[in-house]
Amino acid sequence: MEKSRLITGIIMVFLGCFLIFLGTFKKIYPTLIYGVPIFVIGVIIFFNSSEDKIEEIKKIKGGKNER
Repeated sequence: MEKSRLITGIIMVFLGCFLIFLGTFKKIYPTLIYGVPIFVIGVIIFFNSSEDKIEEIKKIKGGKNER
């Protein structure tokens, strides 16, 4: 897993949890509009492993100019 994706996912999950907590317990409901999507996107970034796959380059016979 790439470090930058791991760090970004963790930060977004914690920020989303904080905003959800703030919105529900402190009665500041507009923060839920930001907290829930940030939390969901953070979880998707954290658990997305399909970007780690590297596709093999397909070589064309004959070089660049030949079609």
